[in-house]
Amino acid sequence: MKVILKDNIKGVGKKNEVINASDGYARNFLFPKKLAIEATPENMQKLDSQNQAKQYKKEIEKQNAKQIAKKLETIIVEIKVQAGENGKIFGSVSSKEIAECLEKEHKIIIDKKKIDIEEPIKVLGLRTVEAKLFEGVTGKIKINVVS
Repeated sequence: MKVILKDNIKGVGKKNEVINASDGYARNFLFPKKLAIEATPENMQKLDSQNQAKQYKKEIEKQNAKQIAKKLETIIVEIKVQAGENGKIFGSVSSKEIAECLEKEHKIIIDKKKIDIEEPIKVLGLRTVEAKLFEGVTGKIKINVVS
């Protein structure tokens, strides 16, 4: 009997997956606990429409991420910090500060966890860091650290 799983079941399958289950297992375990529904043409059509909707949302998010990446190429984020006499900063510039500056000055919201700083920024000057905006979409952020 073909069934559509409504939840992840260890050793059986993942949510929204169509599997072949024995008749007894489906009728006596999966259906009473509402872990699966029968794979009728109507239910299969619902599953297909749900998958198409998810795919459409993913495409829109990817397009938005690409637009943000294009915006990031044109702007320079200026961060003001206290510095010593030979251009060294007291502390370092964090991804949180970069995210806050982007939001305040340019109205671009990026999660601080997605900003990838390879080595701590501890000197004044112009730097470039990457932001992972979406699967396969990264943007480069130019940062100018001034005292």
